[in-house]
Amino acid sequence: MNAIEINDLEFSYSIKSEQSILRIADWSVKKGEQLFIYGPSGSGKSTLLNIICGLQLPQSGQVKVLGEALNNMSKRQRDKYRAAHIGYIFQQFNLIDYLSAIDNIKLATHFSPNTKPSTVVAQIHNIITTLKLDAKDWHRPVNQLSIGQQQRVGIARALINQPKLIIADEPTSSLDQVAKDSFISLLTSLCEENGTTLLFVSHDMSLQNHFNSSIALNSINNIKVDD
Repeated sequence: MNAIEINDLEFSYSIKSEQSILRIADWSVKKGEQLFIYGPSGSGKSTLLNIICGLQLPQSGQVKVLGEALNNMSKRQRDKYRAAHIGYIFQQFNLIDYLSAIDNIKLATHFSPNTKPSTVVAQIHNIITTLKLDAKDWHRPVNQLSIGQQQRVGIARALINQPKLIIADEPTSSLDQVAKDSFISLLTSLCEENGTTLLFVSHDMSLQNHFNSSIALNSINNIKVDD
């Protein structure tokens, strides 16, 4: 079974717009696959991720994530489905500066039925121990943590609800090469261990070798964007 299936998709930012951003006839991602998607700025990478997450809907076509058609759901249903099944790692991590590492991770559990309140603290302790975040840093505000430590908090927040799909949107753009390699190695090993599908999007082709498959967005999008 596929983790993602897209058929006859067309998306533009306005119904009145004459220019579509995405036009994808037929595309899928297998369950457990670790896929690197690359393309230049403005090619629609973030838009595609928003559609897969159910944050935006296409004007036409069907989008299935983990076997469920997102375009058949209400906004509230999509929000609940995303919280339960999809983990998202943002470009700037989107952590709340004044909250501790544990409290930032705990926020993600409020929106998912997968995590029981009685066991959430133990689950958080387990995952940040696996990610090698020192116990002395668990209760510090995240603005006092290093970039590398904030990365681990971001990964933990994406994984805490045990999602079947992880989406990473340019999360290494501000890192040097050594830090990039370390981050991706950690993320891919955790996804492999848990059988989680990983969709990693970037314009940085130096990251391609970390993944078992890769694809240019322009090769599936029938609306071409110049490099």
